Amino acid sequence: MDINWLDIHHRDLTVPQLYALLALRSEVFVVEQNCPYLDVDGQDLVAENRHLLGMLGDELVAYARILSPTDAQSPVKIGRVIVSSRARGINLGNRLMTQALQSCQQHWPQHSPFLSAQAHLQSFYAGHGFVAVSDIYLEDDIPHIDMSRTTS
Repeated sequence: MDINWLDIHHRDLTVPQLYALLALRSEVFVVEQNCPYLDVDGQDLVAENRHLLGMLGDELVAYARILSPTDAQSPVKIGRVIVSSRARGINLGNRLMTQALQSCQQHWPQHSPFLSAQAHLQSFYAGHGFVAVSDIYLEDDIPHIDMSRTTS
């Protein structure tokens, strides 16, 4: 499957791209996971935050949001990691994480990547070099765990 990866600063998102990423996030995190929460949290269009879009033709099939560090000591945060239900089972999640880590390294090489993982995905993220740095906690009634990765 030939995926076109777009690493886009929020100011460069087109309206159709923004619509597609918000629709995919709602489809997976709100509807599929049956978790009503406010996805539009004020972080999509601020600072140096970036959006990683995996496109199959004109269809968004993979996505991650990357939040820029807030100061010299804080991590770069990877979140909203999604593979569309139409594109699962083809190793796309691993490809998405590889792209996300490359983006972090390119834009913030001195900052460690961090994520708040759904707990059942802890081993998936461990396969990308992340280690647990918290106990499991509930976020929106879903077990999560904070994970960090050292800079390479």
